[in-house]
Amino acid sequence: MSVFLFPLLALAVAGVLLSRPLRSARGWRATVTPLASIIGSGFLVVAPVLGRLLGRYAILGMTGITLVALTVGAVMRFNIRHLEPLLERGALDPLGLWLERAANLALSLAYVISVAFYLRLLSAFALRPLVLEQGFWLDALTTLVLVFIGGIGWRRGLHALENLEEYSVSIKLAVIAALLAGLAVHDLHTGFDLSAVHAGVSDPWEIARVLAGLLLVVQGFETSRYLGAEYDAGLRVRSMRRAQWLSTTIYLAFLALVTPLLGGINGARVDETAVIDLAAAAAWILGPMLILAALMSQFSAAVADTVGAGGLVQEESRGRIHDRQAYPLIALLAIILVWSADLFEIVSLASRAFAFYYLLQTLLALRLAFGWRQRLGFGLVAALLAFVVLFGKAVG
Repeated sequence: MSVFLFPLLALAVAGVLLSRPLRSARGWRATVTPLASIIGSGFLVVAPVLGRLLGRYAILGMTGITLVALTVGAVMRFNIRHLEPLLERGALDPLGLWLERAANLALSLAYVISVAFYLRLLSAFALRPLVLEQGFWLDALTTLVLVFIGGIGWRRGLHALENLEEYSVSIKLAVIAALLAGLAVHDLHTGFDLSAVHAGVSDPWEIARVLAGLLLVVQGFETSRYLGAEYDAGLRVRSMRRAQWLSTTIYLAFLALVTPLLGGINGARVDETAVIDLAAAAAWILGPMLILAALMSQFSAAVADTVGAGGLVQEESRGRIHDRQAYPLIALLAIILVWSADLFEIVSLASRAFAFYYLLQTLLALRLAFGWRQRLGFGLVAALLAFVVLFGKAVG
């Protein structure tokens, strides 16, 4: 089978995703933002990390992570239906308002850090061929991209940013479709051989900590919560669920198909390039294609979190600050981070901030729950998220 069929497949999928009927559908537009954020940099690092952690059982770890994420997503959808109306009417009690404000503060911090982090990774990929992926040029390119995103958001608003997302997400999904096809062909030719795949970690506590940290790999569905200025609650609930199930299918299919290649990362340093080497082992052309997907994933995830942060500012200011006014401020704060901090060191802060946000949102849902079964379910989710906040080991 010619390896050049994979780029053709990617072009065909991109053509469908960028077709006018799909791009004009409000349901798809509302799905793009959470989907872009969920399938961000985590898609590149999750396979190598789980390969070293669980070996041939990596798919089980990914299944657990996505099930937890789907459960937390159900909590967020409950809050869209039942918490938002109370906030709009000003009927939430003081403790509930405090929890909501604290959650939004944690999320704001996490968004700014994640936007800067995503775009710094994008710049590193873009500059790697020129051997300029460190120092001044890395920070300068990251700053230019941030200025571009902030400027587009300020001048043209949410829908312009959504257009950027649609193109980048469509390209990313098209490359992922080709990647899955290439891995499937490789597995058929090699007989799905798992003999070289072994787990590198045997300590159950360490495994639990890393899996807890990896929950943040599938973070991003909460952005639907802050698109209320453009989409009604019912559409946001449906689009969040759609984005989560689509991303879950992609993650699980990818882990299942890439498992025979995970023996190649045993003992290696886990970073963004590890999965590109794995893809190239299946078919050389998939390596360059995955670099393109990496660039698109960082860009679309950064735009998605910028959109989410803008909606958050608009909600917190009760409409006094429009999201278009917030986008340049978010970009400015991210630029300050880029030039003043080592983002790889503080990304763990973003991970814990996201988990803390989910925990507070779950506590809010717990206070509004109907019946003991729902309260018990929300209570278990809150306990799990508290474990992530206290003990989750961030990777990225």
